[in-house]
Amino acid sequence: MATNLALDPKLIDRALAVSGEKTKKDAVTKALKEFIARREQGRLLDLFGKVDWDPDYDYKKERSRP
Repeated sequence: MATNLALDPKLIDRALAVSGEKTKKDAVTKALKEFIARREQGRLLDLFGKVDWDPDYDYKKERSRP
C-alpha cells in the first residue's frame, strides 16, 4: 500500500544508522514490527498472576513420540 508520511528526517537517519537497513522503507518496516512486538509482549505481562498454573502438569508426558 502506498502511503505518504511526513517523517522527521533526523529520526529516519537515526533509524537507518541503528537498524543496519539500507532503505528507508526497510528501516520503517523494521521499526513498526519491533513496536508491535513490544506492545504485544506488554499484553502478555498483564496476564501474570491471572493465569492458574497447575504445578503437577507434566509437559513431557503430553509429547507425542513417533
